[in-house]
Amino acid sequence: MYVSDLSLDDFRSYDTLVLSLETGVTAFIGSNGQGKTNLVEAVGYLSNLTSHRVGADSALVRRALPGSPQPAGAVLRAKVVHGERPTVVEIELISGKANRARLGRSSVRPRELLGVLRTVIFAPEDLSLVREEPGVRRRFLDDLAVTLRPTLAGVRAEHDKILAQRASLLKSARAARRSTASMLSTLEVWDAQLAAAAATLIAARVDVVRRLRPWLTSAYEAVSQAQSPVHVAYRSSLLAHEGAPDPDPRTMNDLQDASWPAGEEELLDQAGTAQRLETAMGQLHAREIDRGANLVGAHRDELSLFLAGLPAKGFASHGEQWSLALALRLASYEMLRHDVDAYGGDGEPVLILDDVFASLDEGRRRALAQMVAGAQQVLVTAAVPQDVPDELDGVRMSVEASRITRG
Repeated sequence: MYVSDLSLDDFRSYDTLVLSLETGVTAFIGSNGQGKTNLVEAVGYLSNLTSHRVGADSALVRRALPGSPQPAGAVLRAKVVHGERPTVVEIELISGKANRARLGRSSVRPRELLGVLRTVIFAPEDLSLVREEPGVRRRFLDDLAVTLRPTLAGVRAEHDKILAQRASLLKSARAARRSTASMLSTLEVWDAQLAAAAATLIAARVDVVRRLRPWLTSAYEAVSQAQSPVHVAYRSSLLAHEGAPDPDPRTMNDLQDASWPAGEEELLDQAGTAQRLETAMGQLHAREIDRGANLVGAHRDELSLFLAGLPAKGFASHGEQWSLALALRLASYEMLRHDVDAYGGDGEPVLILDDVFASLDEGRRRALAQMVAGAQQVLVTAAVPQDVPDELDGVRMSVEASRITRG
């Protein structure tokens, strides 16, 4: 899979852009603020319907100069080639309104674009995968799950909607300082709906963790020169509520055979997990009303990362954090390349390396370059040509004031 053509209208710093791309490595070179990251951000958006830099679509629409009319939206188009079969994907970001999408010549819901173009993006912001709060890692798992099975995007959206509605009910009960029979009956209805959606999401996440493990082990060994063993576990709030101990990397078997911490495999049983979640919610009603918050479910789970038997967050050095963040993205790439056929997909994802080489030492830079040099399409951004390793030989494009020139 690769992108052969990219077109942008009023996206970020680009008024109008039409750009042809090739397979192999393409490096966009330019000083900060010239528009190179905006290019790869557009490719990533067409793949994931989100930006790896900002949360609001409104920030993606070009800001007009003073005295000029502000664009009402932005349009992103790409021709994606699977084998010899090209497909045009398009999305229109409309300020204050729902986005519109096209697949080929047909109008579709934006969600239907998911899976047509698959990307894996590594950027400096990915240090948050190790350093920041659990929500960042939950999103990482959910994004991968949706890439494997695009239909999960609907489940994810429905889960978040139900979660918000149930939280609103709990807050109302807390404000009223009492829970009526009617309110408890309504809460039980939301229990069942949230449990069903959460169970589907949890099973998908655990499946991703299972698939990711062997690739993460090999990727971390490569980028860190095997300095420390890495372990990863899905920490479930349901299992914690039921009294299960926290994941302990010292009790895990050799991860080369993709063995799992105890309890994870049971979470693949969606019907069983939904029933257990509904029971847990019922047991927690009084505490949830007292706090006005949902206390158990997919939204409270965590992807736990360990290096040498210790939690990576808090114990890993800066270099180890970089290695682990890099390994998580490389493992994602390898997993999607090798395992996506299980879900009917085809073609390895486009790999995007956004301004990462300048942040890596020579050893990690060389290891990363060697691992990705054979990818079908790699899009790289860098401030200076020297930041792109020699192993990534390919097309070089200069970016200056959102103008692209080759060479």
